[in-house]
Amino acid sequence: MAPLRFSANLSWLFPELPDLPARLRAAGSSGFEAAEVAWPYAEPPGALARAARAAGLQLVLINTPPGDQEKREMGLGAVPGRQAAFREGLEQAVLYAKALGCPRIHLMAGRVPQGADRAAVRGEMETVFLENLRHAAGVLAQENLVGLLEPINTRITDPQYFLDTPQQAAAILQKVGRSNLQLQMDIFHWQIMDGNLTGNIREFLPIVGHVQVAQVPGRGEPGSPGELHFPYLFQLLEDEGYQGFVGCEYRPQGDTVEGLSWLRSYWDSRGHPRVVQ
Repeated sequence: MAPLRFSANLSWLFPELPDLPARLRAAGSSGFEAAEVAWPYAEPPGALARAARAAGLQLVLINTPPGDQEKREMGLGAVPGRQAAFREGLEQAVLYAKALGCPRIHLMAGRVPQGADRAAVRGEMETVFLENLRHAAGVLAQENLVGLLEPINTRITDPQYFLDTPQQAAAILQKVGRSNLQLQMDIFHWQIMDGNLTGNIREFLPIVGHVQVAQVPGRGEPGSPGELHFPYLFQLLEDEGYQGFVGCEYRPQGDTVEGLSWLRSYWDSRGHPRVVQ
């Protein structure tokens, strides 16, 4: 059983640092070998690629652009009437992924339109999502990239998000039927929506391309107080043969580096050579 590989989510970690290049340097000096970032689009892709190389980091995940944030958009994949904008954003994400050597793109589903009834628009939104995902799969395949679908909980984080359970996401993936589209498992969201983590991890891990972690309910470090016992979950992922990255997408409860004691403990227990500074 190989030890898990962890990725620093730089949209969340090192919030005291002003920009992505600085956060990349901090992640590299903290022992990470990989990083991910939701939306890297404020920085030129070439400059980011150079900063990642200088920090000794592989970029492993980015998201498609959120859309018009002034209109509270949070992805466009399933949003009726926004198909052209989704495809434009996908092209931008692919451009960045290629420049960064990043193999995975989270294809954000988006929110139920304001004022709409979720049940009433569910069918239309799924139809739009399927259409966009088939298009995305073709575009990504040309560049040897993988697209990911992430359910986001609608109980705490985003009540309007369209895709909110692993069951819904897996059903959509099955309907699309493209091998380069996979599931993104954020354990924080899965625990809030459904619990049953052992069963759900075992059931869905064969189609999971990326994992993310945070404590529940406060979204702090895995070592912070909360509902989840991460030593058990990490062992489960190892036992089930997970080979991908585990993204640290959490809100540091204090200094980011001091808060990495949980990761130091994991690496020490696995005889890992990386050292958190």
